[in-house]
Amino acid sequence: MARQRGFDREAALETALLTFWRHGYEATSIAELTAAMGIRPPSLYAAFGDKRRLFEEAVRRYQETYGAFTTRALAEEPTGRGAIERVLREAAAEYASREHPGGCLIITAAVNCGPESAEVEALLRGFREEAKTAIKARIDGDVAAGRLPAATDTAGLAAFYAATIQGMSTQSRDGASYEDLLAIATLAMSAYPQVEAVTVP
Repeated sequence: MARQRGFDREAALETALLTFWRHGYEATSIAELTAAMGIRPPSLYAAFGDKRRLFEEAVRRYQETYGAFTTRALAEEPTGRGAIERVLREAAAEYASREHPGGCLIITAAVNCGPESAEVEALLRGFREEAKTAIKARIDGDVAAGRLPAATDTAGLAAFYAATIQGMSTQSRDGASYEDLLAIATLAMSAYPQVEAVTVP
């Protein structure tokens, strides 16, 4: 029996990422993956292990590429407000891009999964919680620097922005344009508290 020709592992992983992103973890079958990747099941298992391990590797690739804008914004901007505004604006552009599936893989890939995919759901939930924690840390930094009132509910505000990001992802999957998502981002930033100016007599 003829052996299958070698394949580009990185290109195959990118294809798997886009397939999972487009259809979700549970709805993506091994047959769909191998057809899209241009390989046979034995090659998939030899190169990536099983479907679960392939998905985990695809998620890591997503975080290092398409989803890396969040980490960069939260790390690079000098203020928490600036970081969150940048995350929202870049999410609007990334989620609405026509160069890849809409929305965010971390948010959409494990929606409506059955009990057999509970570990995958937990994996993605963990990444979302990490992102929310990182947002809260930047808001806490604004409180510590006096840029936000000391009584600010930083956990609640972080949850609000995490929910906004998740909602923008869903809206983009429903066809929202970049302009639509940018409007959501702009409105969401109006909820960011400000320190009241002190009037000197």
